[in-house]
Amino acid sequence: MVTIMELSLILLKQVSVMLILICIGAICFKTRLVSLEGNKSLTNLVLYIVNPAVIIVSYQQDFSLRLFKGLGYALLLSTAGLLLFIAVSYLLLRGKDKDIGIERINASYSNCGFMGIPLALALFGSEGVLYITAINTVFNIMVWTHGVFTISGDKSEVSLKKIATNPTIIATVLGFLLFVFQIRIPGLLFDTLSYVNNIITPLAMFVAGVTIANSNLLKALRKPRIYFVSALKLIITPVILILLLYFFPCPNETAKITTIVGLSCPSATIGTMLAIRFNKNSSYSSQMFGLSTILSVVTLPVIVYIAKTVGSLF
Repeated sequence: MVTIMELSLILLKQVSVMLILICIGAICFKTRLVSLEGNKSLTNLVLYIVNPAVIIVSYQQDFSLRLFKGLGYALLLSTAGLLLFIAVSYLLLRGKDKDIGIERINASYSNCGFMGIPLALALFGSEGVLYITAINTVFNIMVWTHGVFTISGDKSEVSLKKIATNPTIIATVLGFLLFVFQIRIPGLLFDTLSYVNNIITPLAMFVAGVTIANSNLLKALRKPRIYFVSALKLIITPVILILLLYFFPCPNETAKITTIVGLSCPSATIGTMLAIRFNKNSSYSSQMFGLSTILSVVTLPVIVYIAKTVGSLF
């Protein structure tokens, strides 16, 4: 088990990498290497090609009954946890402002892939990574149903046909079946998917960087509302989640802590990408993403410390 100091260093490294990649994306936009239209194409590439590849690769792990049970606990806990985040966002972020959906998305969905995976690996090794995969499974199902409707405001965008034919949902179901039945993807195809898997972080950060470069970030940082949304995502709801989970009868402590870590990560980049996809206020979304990412260097170690402290009391 790593110490809070070691966890802070891991977080600092991950956030630093993200910020550098975001800056590269911003430079590409300012130097006209990438246009807003090109950024939309990159967004579609991430959403419909790269993301499904990441999901399938993440499920290519050895099967064991203990891990399978832990995966089940992680799926259950992350579903309940994500529903809690959504409920709190609807309860505390209210009004008829046109950007209310963007605020709720950023307060509900976390960057549980890029930041969650290395944190889970540091805390619990490969077992933690598998449980983060479970959280990502719930994340993808929810974001392509509730998330899409929240951003688009159009019920037709989440029809059963669109859900069933969505590449991310298909990859989630396929990846889970491959894990359960221990079907290994042939070497050449797996290597190809692994290469695609490796480009998700730079591409997602480039998209965020281009979007931030097209917005007035300094002006946004003077708005109290953006700090309130970040506080909901990083502190308020995670603390509520911790208190609720430690009254929940789950024999797998690793699944509990991993769920808390995964859901307490900063706002997800997909919120900004969906805003771009449906022509919403992507600049505002990218500002919340950027601020929550920076603040998470402080908040995530604190949340993990609280989770461990509360866990020792029950």
